[in-house]
Amino acid sequence: MKFLLIVLLGWSVGLWAENNSSKEDNATGVRQEKVQVDEKAIKEQIEREKKYAKEQKFYQGDEYDLDVHKVDPKTLEKIPTIEPEYDFDMTDVYSD
Repeated sequence: MKFLLIVLLGWSVGLWAENNSSKEDNATGVRQEKVQVDEKAIKEQIEREKKYAKEQKFYQGDEYDLDVHKVDPKTLEKIPTIEPEYDFDMTDVYSD
């Protein structure tokens, strides 16, 4: 009877240890999955930050030399002035 009790006790301890280790493995798997999801979210946020930084450089114009496209006021004086035509006679359009 004592032998059967010892065997039964050993068997139940073995099952308990196996069940406990599978819970730990499951918890570790969940933690690893969560860490992978967090790393993915961090990488996505870093990419968004890089895109934002690039756009800000464009919007602020720090990297661009816009003085190249400035017009010299002296060259504007050489352009002839075009006088507008004020003869908007449209009577021929409405004639039958």
